[in-house]
Amino acid sequence: MTADNSFGRLDDDDYPAYTMGRAAEMIGTTQGFLRALGEARLITPLRSEGGHRRYSRYQLRIAARARELVDQGTPIEAACRIIILEDQLEEAQRINAEYRRAAESSPPPPSE
Repeated sequence: MTADNSFGRLDDDDYPAYTMGRAAEMIGTTQGFLRALGEARLITPLRSEGGHRRYSRYQLRIAARARELVDQGTPIEAACRIIILEDQLEEAQRINAEYRRAAESSPPPPSE
């Protein structure tokens, strides 16, 4: 891989660039909290060749949202479920908006 190709990954939200220790430090939590999110299947970190967990920026945003909810007193299992539902709602709204745009841009049916 050339240096030019590897720098392109720095902008990739899904590239697993962060070690568990760095990820925990960035979101202000413990490594155990990140493990718990993995056990709850909210995020699944990729593994390095040596078997170490690696997290992407996207996964860190999810983990930070979970931490926010847990800090407010929400049990971790409930926080994970809330985040999954929020994500599903956002996706449904995105799809709905696409359908609306398509309907608005299509010509009206011919009148008889």
